[in-house]
Amino acid sequence: MSKILPEKYRHPYTFDKKYKKSAVYFSMEFAIDQCLKIYSGGLGFLAGSHMRSAYDLKQNLIGIGILWKKGYYDQYLKEDLSMGSLFREKNYSFLEDTNIRFTIKINNHDVWIKAYFLKPEIFGTVPMFFLSTDLPENDYLAKSTTFRLYDSDPSAKIAQTMVLGLGGAKLLDALDYEPDIYHLNEAHAVSSVFHLYNKYKSVEKIKEKMVFTTHTPEEAGNEKHDIYLLENLSFFDGIPLETVREITGIQDNTFNHSLVALRLSHKANGVSKLHGEVSREMWKDFAGICPITHITNAQNKKYWVDPWLDDAHASKDREELINRKKRLKTKLFEVVADQTGKIFDPEVLTIVWARRFADYKRPDLITRNIEKFRSLMTDTKRPIQIIFAGKPYPTDYGAIHNFDNLSHISKEFKNMAVLIGHELKLSRQLKKGSDVWLNNPRVTREASGTSGVTAAMNGSINFSTNDGWVREFKDLNETQNSFVLPIVDHNIPTYQQDQMDLDNLYRMLEEEILPLYYDTPEDWWDLVETSMKQIVPFFDSARMVDEYYTKMYN
Repeated sequence: MSKILPEKYRHPYTFDKKYKKSAVYFSMEFAIDQCLKIYSGGLGFLAGSHMRSAYDLKQNLIGIGILWKKGYYDQYLKEDLSMGSLFREKNYSFLEDTNIRFTIKINNHDVWIKAYFLKPEIFGTVPMFFLSTDLPENDYLAKSTTFRLYDSDPSAKIAQTMVLGLGGAKLLDALDYEPDIYHLNEAHAVSSVFHLYNKYKSVEKIKEKMVFTTHTPEEAGNEKHDIYLLENLSFFDGIPLETVREITGIQDNTFNHSLVALRLSHKANGVSKLHGEVSREMWKDFAGICPITHITNAQNKKYWVDPWLDDAHASKDREELINRKKRLKTKLFEVVADQTGKIFDPEVLTIVWARRFADYKRPDLITRNIEKFRSLMTDTKRPIQIIFAGKPYPTDYGAIHNFDNLSHISKEFKNMAVLIGHELKLSRQLKKGSDVWLNNPRVTREASGTSGVTAAMNGSINFSTNDGWVREFKDLNETQNSFVLPIVDHNIPTYQQDQMDLDNLYRMLEEEILPLYYDTPEDWWDLVETSMKQIVPFFDSARMVDEYYTKMYN
């Protein structure tokens, strides 16, 4: 097989000699541009930045994902302001049909897959391929496999991972392309190892090619399925079960996708320093796993940063920095007014909580002592404005209830807004328009989290529990660059952790953040400038994609 892509799919540059080794990056989602709605949240945001920075650094990398016909979902508000999910067909004229067609077996039936191509020059990414089962040759069930990102039906979700893993590996064969490295971003594409085993008949050859990035900081969060269910769905690409057990080391009937990825890779990584430590501890008692290092997540500054704000910071023009920040707040507040009918004030300290709604991220934490929250929200001496945004999984009814509850609380306050449509465009606006970026997951639960990285690039101060990437950021040097809550014992019951974190959050907000912003504004802007200065270069994804080559591929 060829080591070079067919000419029409090649990179539009000569590879930097540091990055000549060929690698393929498999991910279930990519957040590349607002108009390409094939992502749900953090995993996609990270993958999108990876594809952009790999292009900027002239790396020999390509991306493989899935073309989700109905995306993740479109978020809307119902008549009573509770959340609704709309699944609507999407069309993308900028994607090219490659006319590559092939089949994989799902549930012992041939399912046709076709591949679309995203040219690098459209969004400034490496060459990317997106797979779809939406072909006339397929019945409705097979067609619908690539309709919705993360289908809630377990068998349908397994089928989706097979399209990415087996389908992605088969696409490379159809392209007559033999990369040096298969990089699995999460374990969704782990079925690719069975295609490779059929090809090479060698576990050592698979390990030589495979690297794995885990984003899940607790063992229970890693996907597991009954091995017989997977066999019935043709997950093992026709390999007999006894051979599957030999290849993977799975002796019981529970197939742990991450464990298999760890056993069949030559190297794996967590996505922050802490997450690397947590992962090594979590998997240490499992036999046959590869070494686990860490590469801290980062984001593509060129895409995320406001250029005028960045220029003002670079030229040390504080007056212009302040003026531009106020302008960006005003632009965000137009969105707030449009969606909620509330007029926000650019002079007022504005806090934003915006990410996927999930229980461990505790979106509603600041509101849980409602009397305390009410006194904060009605303080005229040191006023605040607060904005929430995020898209729960459409069948995570606990998270949707949390969203709805915040939406109903917001009816009481003219300075509280809950926004819908948290996708790339709104995410950028929120980061540029916030003064404080609030992040309060339970510690050790957030593998990395990077929304605060792009907030800091845009002059927003991180206010966070001590988890994920921010732990490394706050310790970059002696100068304060953020507000980070003290760690509470994560072995005590969660309700006690939540209460202690909430008490610390209120104390830090009232005693440190609000006085700094209102009483000593010069010191506030010193902090903003320190934060902007220290976030790059380490948390720009150029460093991250370089480390994938130096620590993982080479």
